[in-house]
Amino acid sequence: MRKLFTTTVLIAALGGTVSQADTFPEVEDLTLGFIKLTDMAPLAIAYEKGFFEDEGLFVTLEAQANWKVLLDGVIDGNLHGAHMLAGQPLAATIGFGTSAHIVTPFVMDLNGNATTVSNEVWELMRPAIPSDAEGKPVHPISAAALRPALEAFASQGRPFNMGMVFPVSTHNFELRYWLAAGGVHPGFYSADNISSQIGAEALLSVTPPPQMPATLEAGTISGYTVGEPWNQQAVAMGIGVPVATDLDIFPMRAEKVLGLRADFVEENPNTVRALTRALIRATIWLDEDDNANREEAVQIISRPNYVGADAEVLRNSMTGTFEFEAGDVRPVPDFNVFSRYYANYPYTSDAVWYLTQMRRWGQITQAQSDEWFIETAQSVFLSDLFEAAAQSLVDDGLAPAGMFPFGSDGFRDVVDHAIDGVPFDARQPNAYIDSLPIGLKGTQIIVGTEVQG
Repeated sequence: MRKLFTTTVLIAALGGTVSQADTFPEVEDLTLGFIKLTDMAPLAIAYEKGFFEDEGLFVTLEAQANWKVLLDGVIDGNLHGAHMLAGQPLAATIGFGTSAHIVTPFVMDLNGNATTVSNEVWELMRPAIPSDAEGKPVHPISAAALRPALEAFASQGRPFNMGMVFPVSTHNFELRYWLAAGGVHPGFYSADNISSQIGAEALLSVTPPPQMPATLEAGTISGYTVGEPWNQQAVAMGIGVPVATDLDIFPMRAEKVLGLRADFVEENPNTVRALTRALIRATIWLDEDDNANREEAVQIISRPNYVGADAEVLRNSMTGTFEFEAGDVRPVPDFNVFSRYYANYPYTSDAVWYLTQMRRWGQITQAQSDEWFIETAQSVFLSDLFEAAAQSLVDDGLAPAGMFPFGSDGFRDVVDHAIDGVPFDARQPNAYIDSLPIGLKGTQIIVGTEVQG
């Protein structure tokens, strides 16, 4: 795929030796969008701690109704940028759903999601789940334990509906990964059917994150995958049980990113550099001293203009624990990671993983070469811009050099820590797709309701 622009012109402005006047932001007044989730925290912290102002930026943060509204706001220019699903810039760039070249120089966080089922489904699952010495469920919980619930629903003539937040969201791909790893088919997309339910045993559909608990309580859906605080909210309301976190399913992968229009980045390199610097500083603050600042962060994002959830609910995941059943609180120190493990670096391999899942489930309708996957990833996840901004922070004494993987080729090591144990090598995306038991392979396509090829 041809890149719509190259990053080399930007590097001089973002990290080269230029006069002080040439580093002033081209656009000082910015409006950034976000969804009411705990991982919008870098935006709130950069604002509240003055990191934006330190960079000469005057930022307005605006909550958005849903991910489509947010993406449209960036595309049409009502928003200069946004807290965005990692899959959104990739999908827009390849023309799935909405067509626009959206890029990111910055990953906001790793992990942060969970899958929750209704109390009814949990009661049907529980006998199939082993218990530990204390009688608590052994984690990770396989989606194979859903089989009794699926059979019960089918015998009653009821559809088994589950919610996710957006077709190209991490949540959709994680839920699909978890289901497929347990032998439950989550359905295909096709060029003329984007319901995602072709051949599905579990019927997945979009529900905005803040509406998840109420929709579960109403019985419209029987489970969902979402970011926090909406899984912990289900526990607090007594209406559901989280059964898997993304640390169980496919951990340590880009979750949310700073999404920007490619032409905005090209025209405003100093502004992008300033934004990236401010957000890096915010994520460092969020993770420093073993999460010592998380309690203050909880108090900040609990405000109505940010996440607007009860601080006690937010605290469950943000401070390194997670509550499954009521009273079953377990340590999960890496549930939310904002800067550790090179979290902010836009790895090519993370972007490739998202593209493989789009192909696996039919959002990418035709087979593509390995080179296509890698080149598309690199046209969206702009590691050069991140490195330039990070180096400037190191040069200014605002960050230690060891926090950043300078000189990386953009590929993480091959990992096999997904719930199904299947190794992922981003340099061989087609071999990876073909190794997954459920999903499209090779040159297969969906025609009508059938897999052909």
